[in-house]
This record gives sequence, structure tokens and C-alpha cells, in this order.
Amino acid sequence: MPRRVLTGRVTSDKMDKTVTVLVDRRVMHPLYKKFIRRSKNYAAHDEANLCKVGDTVRIEECRPISKRKTWMVVERNGQPLVAAEAAAAQG
Repeated sequence: MPRRVLTGRVTSDKMDKTVTVLVDRRVMHPLYKKFIRRSKNYAAHDEANLCKVGDTVRIEECRPISKRKTWMVVERNGQPLVAAEAAAAQG
């Protein structure tokens, strides 16, 4: 079964190796047929603590890391996280 991938915005980076990501989606109202916005917060694992508030990130479903954390950050501001980690390590 493929892992789900979501795109959202980082709203908190206060925890160690964890970011809170707000994911917005548009759903059609069943009676009025108007699109409405629904949002949800996800706790995602950020191993290198690279993500800051306001970053646009892609998160991918993974095995449970803790009670609330079952998502992992895979991309930050359009850049894959492994490349960003290597750049941070060099300079």
C-alpha cells in the first residue's frame, strides 16, 4: 500500500525534532455544493530541526515514531530534505 503524502505549512517548531504542520483541503458541502476549507494539524518528524515556522513542507506517512507522530518531513520549500541536510552540514 503506498504511503500518503500531504503538503502543508509549518505552524510550530518549538519541539525537538518535531514540527506541527497545518494541512488545508477543500471539500464540497453535501447540501449546498459549495467548496469549504477544512484544515488539520499533523505532528511530523524533522530529524535535523531544519524546518522553521512558515515553511511549506511535504510530509509522508511512516511507522509510528511516538503517540502522535506518524508522519515524516520529506521536502522543505521545494527542496528534498536529504539535500538540505547535506548543505547544512557543509557550511
